[in-house]
Amino acid sequence: MKLLWLPFLLLCSFVFKTGPDEPILTGAEQIDAYLPYLKGKKVGMLVNQTSIIGKKLSVDTLHALGLDIKLIFGPEHGFRNNASNGDHVADEVDPKTGINIVSLYGKKNRPTPEEMAKIDVLIFDIQDVGCRFYTYINTLRDAMRSCAEADKELVILDRPNPNDFVDGPILDMALESGIGRFPIPITHGMTIGEFAQMINGEGWIANKQQCKLKIIPLKNYTHGMDYTLPVAPSPNLNTQQSILLYPSLCLFEGTVLSQGRGTYMPFTVLGAPALKGKFDFSFTPVSLKGMSETPLHQDQACYGLDLREQKMDSFRKKGRINIRWMIDLYKTYPIKEKFFDRTQSRQMGNIDFLAGTKQFKEQIIAGKKEKEIRKSWEPGLSKYKEMRKKYLLYSEK
Repeated sequence: MKLLWLPFLLLCSFVFKTGPDEPILTGAEQIDAYLPYLKGKKVGMLVNQTSIIGKKLSVDTLHALGLDIKLIFGPEHGFRNNASNGDHVADEVDPKTGINIVSLYGKKNRPTPEEMAKIDVLIFDIQDVGCRFYTYINTLRDAMRSCAEADKELVILDRPNPNDFVDGPILDMALESGIGRFPIPITHGMTIGEFAQMINGEGWIANKQQCKLKIIPLKNYTHGMDYTLPVAPSPNLNTQQSILLYPSLCLFEGTVLSQGRGTYMPFTVLGAPALKGKFDFSFTPVSLKGMSETPLHQDQACYGLDLREQKMDSFRKKGRINIRWMIDLYKTYPIKEKFFDRTQSRQMGNIDFLAGTKQFKEQIIAGKKEKEIRKSWEPGLSKYKEMRKKYLLYSEK
């Protein structure tokens, strides 16, 4: 019975946190700014469970207001957030509205020409978390490509970035993959609307095509403001703490350490069976449908760090991910040659693709200090920061 209440309690833990004056208004919430423009048009919506207006999904609200929604496109985890990490998602009919849902995380990753022919305009309304390896920026570019090829406009309902800082090595494009498609750092410091402008401006769509964009910007938003998501963006980012830790802890998916997948506290803990005796805290990953069916170290006690109460303010103010945990845990791990080996798990990971560079793993193994590792991210990081300025829609604190 207790587990039945857990999703509700997790959802209730998400609240808005804004500046002292006016609350942040997302693009979606400013209905008067775009609904008249969309009336009379055949609309497609690329959305998921984060696409909300108040407490209701934007699809439900706009459908009730008479918007002619022809197709719903669903990304990773599905439209209603009911698919586990990496699971292929099938096409279906939305039971509430009767609108056809087209999966973009299964047999294809973007709308087809036939699907684009059924609509006049495509809306993109998905909450990002500001990281290179979070797949929704890939979904954004794929949608922009389909719009460019069909000569259709993409309307972006902008949302804040909860990890609004710039840090990490720039992706070496020789390591391009599904968890890294752009030459950007680990945290890119932009909203989805701003990132779309960068995709256009830097020619990152195939054949340097340009997508027609209409961005409904945020109100009362400045870069650097705190923003707590009102809805969990994916099954394994189910608390604000996990979202803030994600840029640092996702790197551990390229190691033998569990980040808590297979528990109800993913991305807030780190551990492995081999660390028994090194740490008092432990957790045991189990199969959890909808979150992680085959987690690393399933049914084994993992010993390590409990970061659920870790204060994140200092890292955010400095605009940094935490690489000290990687340095220290490598030093502590008793079997060094196994630390970066994920071959024992069905859930494969590769630290080079996650970090975006082969240097990072080599530096950790060599015992390099944090200052030296960070220095190696230059001049790429500074060049990116200058490039980023061209595409910003909001001022910086």
